[in-house]
Amino acid sequence: MKKKIENLVSNIKKYLFPFYNSKNIKLLFKNLEKGESKEKEVAMFVGGCVRNYLQSKKIVDIDMATILTPDEIKKKLQNSKFKVIDTGLEHGSVTIVLDQNKFELTTLRKDVKTDGRHAEIKTIDDWKEDSKRRDFTINAIYLSKKGKIFDPQQGESDLKNNIVKFIGDPQTRIEEDFLRIIRFLRFTIQYKSSIEHSTVQAIKLNLNGVKALSKERVLSELLKILKIENFFKLKDSKELMEIFLLIFPELKYLNRFKNFSLTRNYIENSEILLLAILLIDLKDNHEYFCHKYKVSNKTRDNLNLLGSKFKELQTDKEFFKKNLKNNAYNMGLSNLRILFTLNLLNKKKISNKEISIYKVIDKISIPKFPFDGKFLLKKGVQEGKKIGIILNEAEKIWVNNNFNLSPKDFETIIKKNTI
Repeated sequence: MKKKIENLVSNIKKYLFPFYNSKNIKLLFKNLEKGESKEKEVAMFVGGCVRNYLQSKKIVDIDMATILTPDEIKKKLQNSKFKVIDTGLEHGSVTIVLDQNKFELTTLRKDVKTDGRHAEIKTIDDWKEDSKRRDFTINAIYLSKKGKIFDPQQGESDLKNNIVKFIGDPQTRIEEDFLRIIRFLRFTIQYKSSIEHSTVQAIKLNLNGVKALSKERVLSELLKILKIENFFKLKDSKELMEIFLLIFPELKYLNRFKNFSLTRNYIENSEILLLAILLIDLKDNHEYFCHKYKVSNKTRDNLNLLGSKFKELQTDKEFFKKNLKNNAYNMGLSNLRILFTLNLLNKKKISNKEISIYKVIDKISIPKFPFDGKFLLKKGVQEGKKIGIILNEAEKIWVNNNFNLSPKDFETIIKKNTI
């Protein structure tokens, strides 16, 4: 019932307050259309914003196609409120910023030459020709500033039926850019689309091409896949799983998602949670992945912490019992929940008693260590390494003593390290 009401509200907003009627978008079109024929479509929306609009979903990123070149866009916006950022000039793209709004504008183009990684392009002013070089039919639906649809590849019908289909011959589209294999995975999971046998064959024939792609591009697509709400249902499709594991052999623990639905109400979905479930084992599998894809320091540090604690779990039977509060302090509540989830999903069966530990974790209040460097300076300890040594030792004793450390005991630690 709640879902139906939400859908109804979204549909009402879509028709009464369409995104393309916003003040900033109208101002952008006013600037772009200066000096242009009124009979021409100078720019149209395309890609994710159009898909989301047609499905009454929230619109975050706004991509637009235009007959104008980046230089022409810059001239038209030169004395306006808009800021122009060069984000992809080699692809004919610029990003336009005003207030909190970002619009990516890309000149209509035709791919003259491709090698699976890069494309040599030619700018054009033919909307249908531009649609032919796009990847999927659902990504080649154009929307005018007045809300009129231009759909040369019949993508709207495919979108309604949750069909992810390459434009033209799958083999040709993939050979133009091998990243399209991973994008196909992403959209197929997102729209719960079935897969044609010919597409599967074309993907398998070109899997080696993915190795030639930059690791940054591949990782970026992977992280988008992990953000999909029903990503864990990937395990329900043998064909998708096979392709996924051929591309990402390190992400080998998809079987852990068998009982994932039992934990979803107790932990927030996150990139670190899913990477931990897919990667972490007793053989430091995550370390190779982090090195291969040059993940962010934050991601690497979190995975390393979770990996070491996962090993600790194997011998510490009190980790989620008597030692729970200590471990919460050392790991942080977020990582503790992730580790607990990983531990549950690593089992064949999950009991209600085990699930109840989530509630115990939620009730934990992590205390703050009551001493700091200023306290030591007042005690006459000189600045330097000794302050760090004393605080580290005192904090360990404080944690292991149920977060208690008397001033007298602290004085003893100070004396021991300053003699």
